[in-house]
Order: sequence, then C-alpha cells, then structure tokens
Amino acid sequence: QVQLVESGGGLVQAGGSLRLSCAASGRTFSRYAMGWFRQAPGKEREFVAAINWSGGSTYYTDSVKGRFTSSRDNAKNTVYLQMNSLKPEDTADYYCASSILYIATKASAYDYWGQGTQVTVSS
Repeated sequence: QVQLVESGGGLVQAGGSLRLSCAASGRTFSRYAMGWFRQAPGKEREFVAAINWSGGSTYYTDSVKGRFTSSRDNAKNTVYLQMNSLKPEDTADYYCASSILYIATKASAYDYWGQGTQVTVSS
C-alpha cells in the first residue's frame, strides 16, 4: 500500500512563502517521479510541478516558473515544493502524486495520490 502524506499548507499573505512536503511510504521512493498538482474551488485539478526520480529533472507550469521549486530527498522519502512570491491565485488544495514514468505533467500518468494540503494566499 502506497501512502503519500502532504504537509506544510496554511494561510499566508501575498508575497510570502510556504514549503510543502510530501512523505512517501510503501514503494521504493527513489525509483519514481513525483508531481504536484493543485485544485482551486470550482476549478479542475491542474499540474504545478514534477521532478524525476533523481531530482535532476524538473518541470513547472508557466504560472509558477521562477517562484516555485521542487526538490526531493530520497533518503527521507520526501519531496518538497518551495513556494515563493505567492499570489492569491495560488490559493488551492495542493496534492502530491507518484508516477512510474520518468517525469510527467498529466494527472493520468500518476497512480498514487496524497490527500492534499490547503494553501490560502490573502491579498
């Protein structure tokens, strides 16, 4: 049974920072790509960031490039999403997910998901 548990969400003012964590268990974490997605109220889930198994390759959606950084610590079975210069439009539930592919941006490529952590950015 694979489990992904996100943490680090909360309420922050615009321009502030948060670091999300996603702790994984139940599979060999270092073999899999990890992704971050978000879903705002009334909107579809959207891709945010992805990182390959080694951390050597990352990919970001255009709206977060230069502000968000994904990293991973395979020794700790944890992936991170550092979010800087947050904007009100970043408000959403954030989910991490695991994929057997090298790296992926589509939700359908991910087979395990966390329960999500809420991020609220006030103006």
